[in-house]
Amino acid sequence: MTANHAPRSCPVCGELLHLTRLSCQGCGTELSGDFESCEFCALSAADRQLLKLFLGSRGNLKAMERQLGVSYPTVRARVDSVLVRLGVESREPQPESQLSVLQALARGEVDLEQAQARLGAP
Repeated sequence: MTANHAPRSCPVCGELLHLTRLSCQGCGTELSGDFESCEFCALSAADRQLLKLFLGSRGNLKAMERQLGVSYPTVRARVDSVLVRLGVESREPQPESQLSVLQALARGEVDLEQAQARLGAP
């Protein structure tokens, strides 16, 4: 049986919802009160799995790249997306470093014209 994920914000006004009731599926016990909610629980199963992989690799995105079989920019984008959903990072794009552009060029992920455009070269 797949569990539903509780929404974090009110569908009517957008304010954060408070967790006020817990129940046991085994014995039917119910508790009510004002409980602290888990911001990680509102993430999708794929996002939680990505976080587990991130922690398991000690934050090494290169190791995650190998384990997931995707490019480094893809891993970075997925991690950045989870950070935004958790409210750790804003949605504003961060400036791309010269080193990351040159690394993408070396890996063949961008061609010379794209790299020059990213670097602001004529």
